Amino acid sequence: MTAARLALTRAQILAHRLRVSALDERLPPGAGSLRRAARAGLSDSMPRGALLSIHARVAGARPDAWEDPVLVQVWGPRFSAYVIPAEDRAVFTLGRMPDEPAGFARAVTIADDLERFLAGRRMSYAEAGHAMGVDPNSLRYGTTTGRIQIRWEGAGRPLVWMVPGPEMGAEDARLELARRYLRVLGPGTADAFGQWAGIKPARASRILDALAAELTPVATPIGDRWILTSDAASFRASPRMPPSAVRLLPSGDTWFLLQGADRDLLVPDARRRPELWTPRVWPGALLIDGEIRGTWRRANAVVDIDSWGPLTPADRRRVETEAASLPLPGVERDIRVRWGS
Repeated sequence: MTAARLALTRAQILAHRLRVSALDERLPPGAGSLRRAARAGLSDSMPRGALLSIHARVAGARPDAWEDPVLVQVWGPRFSAYVIPAEDRAVFTLGRMPDEPAGFARAVTIADDLERFLAGRRMSYAEAGHAMGVDPNSLRYGTTTGRIQIRWEGAGRPLVWMVPGPEMGAEDARLELARRYLRVLGPGTADAFGQWAGIKPARASRILDALAAELTPVATPIGDRWILTSDAASFRASPRMPPSAVRLLPSGDTWFLLQGADRDLLVPDARRRPELWTPRVWPGALLIDGEIRGTWRRANAVVDIDSWGPLTPADRRRVETEAASLPLPGVERDIRVRWGS
């Protein structure tokens, strides 16, 4: 891998990410759009976070959009709750299967034990774990077999049940998981891929090495990285941003699910980064015309927004219109914005 590196600017990188994430222009309603919106997985660890991520990407998303049959919930990267395309269950589960014997055996044993105990039933993973005499959280390790499915409503404990194992092989699933990462969050490195996917650095390096024939080296403002060769044209394309691109991205949204230097690229102002990536529960991100311009949190029908600098009256109206459109289940009053800074 000694080819000359393609030089990419920050503007080119963010423009590509906006396009592939459908954050520059919402997708039309429909099953295909839901699959595309979730192709890098949508974190759902914050109650209905995945729904708000769908709303940011798909026009006309309803409060039950996350329950569409083309989507499922699993314990995905870092064993967090995720909404993913049903057809990609193998990618986000089996794709993270340990390749060392001890980790592989633990995942299979946990899934086997849970399947015997459940015997076709669905129940809270806490209830199942306690009845089996194990820490309920340990059941999450069985998710990498692709045989455990979950449903979490945002309150109480997730329900768990068993499904047939995926037909895709583990190695193919690993490679596809790396492709999803590079397409949506690239340019990337093996270390950044491992952090995003929640897998060990050595395994992440082996996966990217196996994908070498599909990669192009690039130079970026934060160092040398890799992109999928098939995405090179997209990175070179001119930015496309409609005038009404305001999004309220929920905590853990894929757009800013980043670590290390990747955060520096997304938020160049070092003073602001700790406000978005806090030590505990992250706020949401206020995205205006492709740049993060502040943070937000919500309590019932009130959305609190702290902007990173003054916004024009027109921008404030755009933000308030976006907030009013959030498809929040159980909120009976009109949503209103309370401005901080």
